Amino acid sequence: MLIRYGYEITMTFQQPTALVCLLSAHEDHDPAIRSPESVFTNPDVPTSTYRDLFGNRCRRLVAPAGDLTLWGDATIEDDGELDKVVPDAQEVAVPDLPDDCLVYLMGSRYCETDHLSQIAWDLFGTVPPGWGRVQAICDFVHNHISFDYMQARATRTAFEAFNERVGVCRDFAHLAVAFCRCLNIPARYVNGHLGDIGVPVVDPMDFSAWMEVFLDGEWYTFDPRNNVPRIGRIVVARGRDATDIPLINSFGPHLLKSFRVWTYEV
Repeated sequence: MLIRYGYEITMTFQQPTALVCLLSAHEDHDPAIRSPESVFTNPDVPTSTYRDLFGNRCRRLVAPAGDLTLWGDATIEDDGELDKVVPDAQEVAVPDLPDDCLVYLMGSRYCETDHLSQIAWDLFGTVPPGWGRVQAICDFVHNHISFDYMQARATRTAFEAFNERVGVCRDFAHLAVAFCRCLNIPARYVNGHLGDIGVPVVDPMDFSAWMEVFLDGEWYTFDPRNNVPRIGRIVVARGRDATDIPLINSFGPHLLKSFRVWTYEV
């Protein structure tokens, strides 16, 4: 199938302000892109791109004083298959993990393994290791947190989400990531596009957050917010948590004026 995806974001700035944006599909998707991403700003300003420490595509620019609109649109080919489910996938012992997985065992800004370690072992320590244990974590987080856009908070951590029992998709992902790390399972935070393909349309379209977990030598997708395999995920960025991969990093104050995201089958 073909999936069209994009965004239109308008912000207001009091003065010229540097931005770093992570809004383009990850380069892993490059072979599947059928209509290359069209990106423009209004007013037109110069932009440049680079790869960050995690391999994400980042766009730099300086927003002028006043309103700035960022717009991007592309079409990608997708196999139409649901997220892969491999119930027999096993955990990899820490001494046998690849070096680049080790950072995804550590605590991070929004995933406080020090606060959650004992809780994780109390909840999941007796669950047999492997895919089933990760799924048990997702089941718990899915049922423990109530989804509520109106109670979104940019500073909410995994430990706070555990205690407050409310949040949005990033909070579901942060708590599940933290629990996995507490159990010595590498887990990384992912954001991207996830259209309502094959499921009822419930909420206005938005960027989504989920996680990837390293089992049996591969990274697998898990989504504690939806907690069912889905079709057509488009990864934008991966990192330790939301600190590493904000959609827009503004080096100065700004006001979000409008925000629109689209992801649909064509």
